[in-house]
Amino acid sequence: MNKSDSDNNEVEIDKRIYKMRAEICRTLANPVRIQILDNLKDGERTVNELVSITGLRQANVSQHLAIMRQAGLVVNRQHGKIIYYSLKNPFIMQACDIIKQFLVEKLTENHKIISSVKITDKT
Repeated sequence: MNKSDSDNNEVEIDKRIYKMRAEICRTLANPVRIQILDNLKDGERTVNELVSITGLRQANVSQHLAIMRQAGLVVNRQHGKIIYYSLKNPFIMQACDIIKQFLVEKLTENHKIISSVKITDKT
């Protein structure tokens, strides 16, 4: 394998990794899924508990959970007829927390801008 082939392989691997990262971001790009993850951070929950928390129908919650399971964000276990869901890896909550911090900073900046506009308009 020459240098050019090696570089091409690295580029292809990078593209696959970017695609995988984008898939995780697409999975997180839904407020219901973020809400579900937030409610799983302290431990496993049943589908019925998540239905109660979200106010959605069981079919909708199950669909969101299936998407998150397919993306590798959550896992499930069955005990009798009850299915419990939990985070596959708690690191995903660190990503959610960073996004939340970013949002708080952005909203704070926007508030400062809006406040300065109001002050300017009063004069």
